[in-house]
Amino acid sequence: MSKRIAIIGAGAVGSYTGGRMALAGHDVTLIDPWPAHVEAVRAHGLKLSGMTPAETQTVHVKAMHIGDVQQIARQQPVDIAFICTISYDTEWATQLIRQYLAPDGVIVSLQNGINEDAIAAHVGTERVLGCIASLIAVELHAPGCVKRLVPAGGARHTVFHVGELDGRATPRAEEIASLLRAVDSATVTPNLRGERWSKLVVNSMRNGLSAVTGMTGNQRDLDATVRWLGIRLGSQAVRVGQALGLTLVAEQRSEEHTSELQSRL
Repeated sequence: MSKRIAIIGAGAVGSYTGGRMALAGHDVTLIDPWPAHVEAVRAHGLKLSGMTPAETQTVHVKAMHIGDVQQIARQQPVDIAFICTISYDTEWATQLIRQYLAPDGVIVSLQNGINEDAIAAHVGTERVLGCIASLIAVELHAPGCVKRLVPAGGARHTVFHVGELDGRATPRAEEIASLLRAVDSATVTPNLRGERWSKLVVNSMRNGLSAVTGMTGNQRDLDATVRWLGIRLGSQAVRVGQALGLTLVAEQRSEEHTSELQSRL
């Protein structure tokens, strides 16, 4: 029997990832609190698009309202649950799905934050993995419609980095990376916490500044004063990570890919 995969929080990243896995033939269920999105997926399928015509596809994938999740008690339990919510929704999402996990089921934090320990507090460290999504840039622009705004990473840039909390290379980590290769390039990292913090450094330089200034990413990066402040914020985040004993990493991508992304700003 194939593994059952649940996506809790089928926003842009969750829907795109789950949709691509479903296209590859995996048993995926999207679970989301936005009624219009769930109903659109049920009625018309999940519409995926990207930078090329070949990326435009519709996949018919199972979708559930959060009020329907109790139905899983009468179905095959969940083997792999991806938490894809915003960070402050992590705990309710974990508690929602934990009772429907298979005996050896696991939860993967596929989030833009450091939430593995919060999940582990409810299900145990041994049932939690993390996954960093780097340069995926997807948008849920209408109910049932997700678009990728940057080219696929492929061999030029590894998008998904899957890791155990203790850094071990395990068969289940490789299994999850293999599932994600249906979406884009994926690898197993022995340095999940260090890579998580490294992404936090980049986010600290950008996201908050856009929020408080109202600037677009391009405007923010081209403004000398705001750019200086971003560098200072990043410097502080690096020093804190180093003080915590984390091994920080520089994001790797080819020069060709960097130029291609910059041309689309």
